[in-house]
Amino acid sequence: MTTSQSASPALPRAATEPVLAVRKLSITLPAGADRPLAVEHIDFEVAAGQTVCLLGESGSGKSVIAQAVMGLLPAGLKAIEGGITLNGRELLPLTLTQLRRLRGPAMAMVFQEPMTALNPVQRCGDQVDEILREHTRLSAAERRREVLRIFARVRLPEPERIYASYPHQLSGGQRQRIVIAIALILKPALLICDEPTTALDVTTQAEILKLITELQRENGTAVLFITHDFGVVAEIADRVVVMQLGRMVEQGNKLDVLQAPRQDYTRMLLAAVPELGGRSRPPLPDGPALLDARALSKTYATGSWPGRRRTVQAATDISLSVHPGETVGIVGESGSGKSTVARCIARLIEPSSGDILAGGQSVAKARGRTLSPFRRQVQVVFQDPYRSLNPRQTVGASIIEGPLNFGVPREQAWRRAEELMRLVRMQPSALHRYPNQFSGGQRQRISIARALACEPKVLIADEAVSALDVSVQAQILDLLNDIQQRLRIGILFITHDLRVASQICDRVIVMQQGRIVEQGRINDVFFAPQHLYTKTLLAAAPGRGFAFGSREPAAPQPILA
Repeated sequence: MTTSQSASPALPRAATEPVLAVRKLSITLPAGADRPLAVEHIDFEVAAGQTVCLLGESGSGKSVIAQAVMGLLPAGLKAIEGGITLNGRELLPLTLTQLRRLRGPAMAMVFQEPMTALNPVQRCGDQVDEILREHTRLSAAERRREVLRIFARVRLPEPERIYASYPHQLSGGQRQRIVIAIALILKPALLICDEPTTALDVTTQAEILKLITELQRENGTAVLFITHDFGVVAEIADRVVVMQLGRMVEQGNKLDVLQAPRQDYTRMLLAAVPELGGRSRPPLPDGPALLDARALSKTYATGSWPGRRRTVQAATDISLSVHPGETVGIVGESGSGKSTVARCIARLIEPSSGDILAGGQSVAKARGRTLSPFRRQVQVVFQDPYRSLNPRQTVGASIIEGPLNFGVPREQAWRRAEELMRLVRMQPSALHRYPNQFSGGQRQRISIARALACEPKVLIADEAVSALDVSVQAQILDLLNDIQQRLRIGILFITHDLRVASQICDRVIVMQQGRIVEQGRINDVFFAPQHLYTKTLLAAAPGRGFAFGSREPAAPQPILA
């Protein structure tokens, strides 16, 4: 018996019937929200073997549509008009038990934030095995073989080790591939992808997109793909649906929407897509570095049983410096050691060897009170905003927490928080709300505001804009640049998005398997790469060479939330 043989009832489909049809769908928001409807009169369909991409800014209702299809709408949201059919079967009236029978064999979803989609106390292999136990009659040995097979197919290294690992032991990109494996293993008729490649580097992203395409070709899978990455849209989309504030403003085939958009809003989004080209800036003045890492290395030891203990060299002999007003980028694949280096430099984890200097003073071995000034000077914006914000604290409490710990009076800290909310294009009233009341992009803006609250000298941005749509991303990059020029802060910018790196960075460091393989000025590295690995990264950038529509700047749209 194969994994496709399920205890769930089959859903017959007529030859001309779409796999997914969303008809005149309207969904209400809770009382007191900024607008009455999350989505209004949404109408589109996805055919077998077709990929439809939902585009739009953060908060436009893209993820709400996906949640409605899966029967996962949060409390307070309710469909009041229209319908959703899967292979001709109406989904909205189904009970929870009926929906559970369809999730996996008939429809599956890859979520945006893998750490919140995975169980932190369950091994990764067991989490994939669970869906096989629920929907197939395979033996334990057969299920294990299927899990290892799908791990290999989504390009996870050392499938046996990954099977026995917990989510926190993997990189962000590896965790996302686990979530993708869970969704793909039963070969569903409909695959919903909610920003599935946000956490992935360009080479892994290209492999995952190729994998989804292969699945479509083999099984006629329909794909509803939610993304803010126009390069990804250019690679995989058949049709594009553009949304703004819960309404559908434009839809059509890929070439029509991306190369000849009809609506001003679509043209504004296209104008905000970063181009792969270094920015023109005068040379930075010489002077002492704000932050200096020298021969930094980090080794992890795993396993506690004799004979099973192994070491992983996450970073080896890393040397870099960040000067006032300078942005230094670190790029590389998932697992290359980028985030490990950032965490060592921020003293969030202990380096195994090497030294870290801040303002000329060594902090590599500092402890307790002697480390406190460094904590204020160096702040971090993490990759996953939902994990970095306390779900039980209001946004305001999270932002003022750091300044209060450093002795800033509460009233002054709160006024600063209100200024920062405006700075990241959000209303100060949002300070009284909780993280779960915001979209992923909005949460990331809040995380940036929190990092700036302590007025740091160095900002470490670990995939800080990966969760943002292109228009907000462009504004945040401009914001970081403005703050940098005004305050002369240094920025260490970790990213897998080469387009973003080329727009914001002065220098770039390329890492592979824990080592620096190439570094230099952005134009030198991106337009005259010397190392084969750098050339591979650049060749894998999604949408490279695609001619987007008019790139003339459009009037910025309000994004206050």
